[in-house]
Parts: sequence; C-alpha cells; structure tokens
Amino acid sequence: MARSLLGCVLTRTTDDGVVAVRLTEVEAYAGGEDPASHSYRGKTPRNAVMWGEPGHCYVYFTYGMHFCMNLVCGPEGTASAVLLRAGEVVEGLDLARARRPKSSVRDLARGPARLCQTLAVERAQNGVDVCVPGELVISAGDGVEGGLVQAGPRVGVSSAHDTPWRFWLEGEPSVSIYRRHTPRARKR
Repeated sequence: MARSLLGCVLTRTTDDGVVAVRLTEVEAYAGGEDPASHSYRGKTPRNAVMWGEPGHCYVYFTYGMHFCMNLVCGPEGTASAVLLRAGEVVEGLDLARARRPKSSVRDLARGPARLCQTLAVERAQNGVDVCVPGELVISAGDGVEGGLVQAGPRVGVSSAHDTPWRFWLEGEPSVSIYRRHTPRARKR
C-alpha cells in the first residue's frame, strides 16, 4: 500500500483556503508484528484509529511539539499504517508559505511534521476518512514510473530501523534527508 500512495495528492481545505501536496515519501508500519509501530504493544486511546477502517488518518503528537500523520491501510481489526513523510505543494503555495514562512518551497512539506504544518493537520484530523469528500481528501495523482520508486531503511525509529519500508520518488527535492537512528547515551 505504501508504494501506491506515492504520487497521490492529499488536499486539505480550511477556512483559510486549500493546500494540496503530492506525496513523494512514505514509510510503512505493520502493527503488532512491527516493533517500530505505535501499535506494537497493543491498542491504546492514542493509537485506536489504527485498528479502524482503512483510509482514515492516524494523527499523533510527537516530541512535545509536532504532529505527524499516517493513513490506516490494513483491514479493520489490524493495525497497519503508512506514515506520510514528505510531499511537493501542488496547490495553495501562498497559503503553504504563510503557514511555514521561513521555509523554501522545497522544504514546505519535507518531513512528516512539516507536511502536517503545511496542510494544517492537527489532532482534530485524527480519525478523518480521506477517501470521502471533506476537509482532507486523497486522490490519485499523475502516476509514478516504477523505476522512480526507491526503497530503504526507515528514519528515526529505534527498532527495526533497517527494515526497507521507506519509499520515495527518486530525484524529488522534497524527499527528506535520510538520518539513521542513533541511540541516546545513557545517563549515569
């Protein structure tokens, strides 16, 4: 499912206007089988959306300052999702720049937190169905050539980081820079 999201367009409509982002980088998580997944240790109030119907957003707050967004992609009752890591703004550039005034066009949605800021995605979008008309909708993009899709290790996870479930479009400037997880030094 993760590969098929590349090139799709995610459109967010707010009172301020519309911003649309063409997805250029995603990362897959396989629920209870995947130690890097938020659902690995079971269902909690925070991750409950992941067990629901596919096509819904799982939005979470991380590092006490950023929202990140996943799309639930497994059958109801299982907890797999795809983290939306990066994209290219294809509509609403002025509004996207207003939301991230210090960013270059390339960096507006480069990384999962920036993507959410650009689209004005916050906790209120947790559970939103992106497959029906509404405030947040995903649609087919212009297609992606098979050779353009690259795969590699996931970013910033402490477990199963070498699993090659990060997918991106080769040559897209909006794809985030790969940074391997480095464990924190233990305090004595």
